[in-house]
Amino acid sequence: MRPRRLDPSNWSYSLASAHMTTVQDIFARSRPARRGLLLPFFTAGDPDITTTMRLLGAAERAGAEIAELGIPFSDPIADGPVIAESMHDALGRGVTPHAILDAIRTMRDSGAPGSRIAIMAMLSVSILYRMGFQRFVDAAAEAGIAGLIVPDIDLSVAPTLTAACDTRGLACVYLVAPTTTPERLRALLPLCRGFVYVLARAGITGESAELPDIAQKVEAIRAIAPDLGIAAGFGVATREQVAAVLSYADGAIVGSALVRQIANELKAGRDPVVAIEATLRSLTADSQAPNSV
Repeated sequence: MRPRRLDPSNWSYSLASAHMTTVQDIFARSRPARRGLLLPFFTAGDPDITTTMRLLGAAERAGAEIAELGIPFSDPIADGPVIAESMHDALGRGVTPHAILDAIRTMRDSGAPGSRIAIMAMLSVSILYRMGFQRFVDAAAEAGIAGLIVPDIDLSVAPTLTAACDTRGLACVYLVAPTTTPERLRALLPLCRGFVYVLARAGITGESAELPDIAQKVEAIRAIAPDLGIAAGFGVATREQVAAVLSYADGAIVGSALVRQIANELKAGRDPVVAIEATLRSLTADSQAPNSV
């Protein structure tokens, strides 16, 4: 059966109909409880869309309330070799944004494991330009996406996307690097909805042996936007690194380590879903709750 294409003229689905908690609500609830959030990242369609939906179920069972799904793109801007290869493979299998959104909507409608997790779609601005900002936002909301993360968007264009997300109540997340200037920070943070994505280190995604040092950047963000959620990623892979992030930020994002583990499990002839669930449980076993910086 061919994937059903989303028809903007016949929207009937909404986040409210799925009884989902918004991303903003999740962060607002977790901070007073001093409960750090773990946000796993998966490449949509790696190794196939069915497995991706099952991985969301594993994340939900492991206690994750938010997950990131990377929409495959031919020229990933900030992704390291592990995620870039997974996206290349997904594209080679014919994975498209429409097929991903359709699978998410089907999962939401069925109430299958993973249907309660808030999904953040991480995608290149090129996809938005190709489809149209408002049209993609509407299709994402129709499918049950909770928000968008666009790492390569230009600051001059970001207000357009934020405005489109506001029309459908979607979170809208932009990236803050270690090198982001105070001036850019003051311009960017008011455009974020739900949370801001802090890069724990400069460069591209991938595992790192270093403990992330985000204290100063988190302090600068809190001074400008005290109520905005903060999640940090890039190089976060171990339990110790997750704990280091959560001692300052509200959420820790783990991506390349999970994508690599999925590939290794498949090479060994094993189903990666069980292993990923165990890994996600272990990553937060000794994590600290976020501090008030």
